[in-house]
Amino acid sequence: MKKQQFCYLVRLQYLGFRYNGWQEQPKMRTITGMLNKTYAFLYPDKHFKILGAGRTDAKVSSLDGAFELFVDDEIKDLNSFVIDFNKNLPPDIRLLSISAVEQNFNIIKDSKTKEYCYFFSFGTKNHPFSAPFITNYMHDLNLDVMKEGATLFTGTHDFSVYTAALKANAKTIRKIDSCHIEPNTMLTANFFPEQSYVLRIKGKGFMRYQIRMIMGALVQLGKGELSLDDIRASLLVDADMVLKTIAPGSGLILNELTFTN
Repeated sequence: MKKQQFCYLVRLQYLGFRYNGWQEQPKMRTITGMLNKTYAFLYPDKHFKILGAGRTDAKVSSLDGAFELFVDDEIKDLNSFVIDFNKNLPPDIRLLSISAVEQNFNIIKDSKTKEYCYFFSFGTKNHPFSAPFITNYMHDLNLDVMKEGATLFTGTHDFSVYTAALKANAKTIRKIDSCHIEPNTMLTANFFPEQSYVLRIKGKGFMRYQIRMIMGALVQLGKGELSLDDIRASLLVDADMVLKTIAPGSGLILNELTFTN
């Protein structure tokens, strides 16, 4: 007789600057690795499995992340679980909530939308404390043309140019619900630059490096290395453009994650 399994949706936040991404890797500090270590410490000899809603890259952060927790024993006190877990996590990872979900819930397939925000500034050197949150470009950038270029990514396009290590049969036709650049009013600190900006991009799912390569292309656009016509051409089926810039991971934050159920 198959033993009953209990499933939970856990929401969390983390600052990714010290971590080599979400996915557990040998001899690397990762978000999943730290979560696994904490659970095993709190509940030794208890079988469990953690499945993330997606894999964030090294140094990428999250304000609204999630993972599915599979356990053999029901968690009786969900509030105490969050409190105990947070006591034993490092200060740059925090659980927000935990709730029971049905067996048929799938954290990957049931993901509805993800909004990522890429924070950046340009022109002058930032305070060093800004480094985990804002990518600093020392070049002067044409912000107006970058804003216009960002809107070109909205809609359904072939994003095969905007990913790394493209696998055979990969789904490169993707829909982006919205994409625009605006002044940064989301994150503030007294050591942030006087002016900073954020690329906000929303869709159901993204390929590896897709958002960072979109940001990189917009930086090239702002520097005059690419034109708006180049951006349009890069989104056509069978485009053969090779992008030179992948924006650093430390400016990227998963801002919002919603599910269909």
